[in-house]
Amino acid sequence: MTNLEYLKRGAAVLALAASFVAAPLLAQAKTVIRIQSVIPSSADEVTMLNDFADDVRELTDGEVYFQVLPAGAVVGVAETLDAVDKGLIEAGFAWTHYWSGKHPAAMLFGSPVAGAGVGIDNIAFVSWFMYGGGKELYDELWDEMGMNVKGFMLQPVGPEALGWFKEPIESMADFRKYRFRTPPGIPGQTYKDIGVASVSMGGGDILPALEKGTIDAAEWCCPKPDSVFGFQKVLKHYYLQGLHQVVVNADIYINKDVYNSLTPLQQKAIEVSANASLIKSLAYRINENGIALKDLTENHGVILHDTPADYFTEYMNAARASLEKNAAENAFFKKVWDSQKAFAETAVPFWAGAQTSNAALGQAYAKQLKKQ
Repeated sequence: MTNLEYLKRGAAVLALAASFVAAPLLAQAKTVIRIQSVIPSSADEVTMLNDFADDVRELTDGEVYFQVLPAGAVVGVAETLDAVDKGLIEAGFAWTHYWSGKHPAAMLFGSPVAGAGVGIDNIAFVSWFMYGGGKELYDELWDEMGMNVKGFMLQPVGPEALGWFKEPIESMADFRKYRFRTPPGIPGQTYKDIGVASVSMGGGDILPALEKGTIDAAEWCCPKPDSVFGFQKVLKHYYLQGLHQVVVNADIYINKDVYNSLTPLQQKAIEVSANASLIKSLAYRINENGIALKDLTENHGVILHDTPADYFTEYMNAARASLEKNAAENAFFKKVWDSQKAFAETAVPFWAGAQTSNAALGQAYAKQLKKQ
């Protein structure tokens, strides 16, 4: 059995078990919202998505029930957003940069490349989203796309790891030797702009592609999600520091007609649960990734490396050029990016300065652990 088959079989078993548990709750609900994910049920993101769904159910006294479906349950992954728009499914779960083909500004919400070029990390991004005008622009995005959708941001993830390699890379010249899985949209295109053979594919396709030799290096997310997909079985050299997805956010998309049919109290329950998910996801990730990284390095032969210095200058320069190009070509992209830059002008100097002491404190402790 391949690793992918193992993951799929495990997800099917989990889904069957969950269906028995969920049946009474499903029967009790007045409104059932099927939400199809773009990833398997075994993924950590789905664990957190179910937590969000539980919060909504409890806050509405069981009246609104989000039934989480795995990738491909009703439509293909690439058709998820269109299916929500048309009402084929009531809701979808993905990263908004997946829809960059519909509008380039989707990247600025799902994965603003290199911290939007202005030093925004995921915590600062949440601040911009909630208090710097981001949420209002996010609502505008769906109208710009022509999508009958109401979106909610749920899961900030970054910073993501640079990725996995067969051998150590000491420079960009080494990096360019590999066919490298990247995310879609501008983050992946930026790799192409600096001469990396970038190949975009879904998460479930990465491990089989590595095993077949279709690609020979890859990034997905962070230590815990990466270990769940099993990349450590094929590759052993791991680099944590990367720029392509310093900020990443996974969202839920609800058909707007379905959303508008809910009572104001039910809509508020979804909003409150989504806001709670923002901090719960950050907290969950730090704990789970720390445990996973320790396990990978101590029990699976994974070797942790520092990313070559020339990567940062090359990628940052290319990212900035790509952001400027898109801003010149699309008015709404420029509007969103201008908002992020205005926020960063005041927020980033404070936050970066405050984080310096936090980073130094953490690095000192990490070095102390290495000596033990």
